Amino acid sequence: MKAPLTFSGLLITVTALSGCVEDTSSSAAAQGTPAVGSSTDVTAFQGARAGQAEGGLRALGYEPIRSEGLTTFWFNRDTGACARITTSDGRYSSVDMLPAEDC
Repeated sequence: MKAPLTFSGLLITVTALSGCVEDTSSSAAAQGTPAVGSSTDVTAFQGARAGQAEGGLRALGYEPIRSEGLTTFWFNRDTGACARITTSDGRYSSVDMLPAEDC
C-alpha cells in the first residue's frame, strides 16, 4: 500500500515544481519575436537548428520565396531584406543577407 503524502512531502514537491515555471518577462518573449536577429538582419541564425529557426524567421516577417537544393531565399516584404540560408545536417550552415533584387 502506498504511504499517504505528508505535509513536508507536499511542500518538497511544490518547491521542486516551482523551479519549472518559465520566465516570459522579457520583451522579446512577450512580443513573440526571437531573441536573435531582426527584420533587416538574420545572420545571427547561422548555426541554429533549421526547424526551430524557421519559426523565428517567420516571426520577424520573413517568408520563403524560392529554394535551390538546400538553399532557401527568405524575403521580408516590410523591410525589403533578403536572406540566403543554406541548411546542412539540420542546421543553418550559412546565412547571408543579400540585396532585395536577389530574392
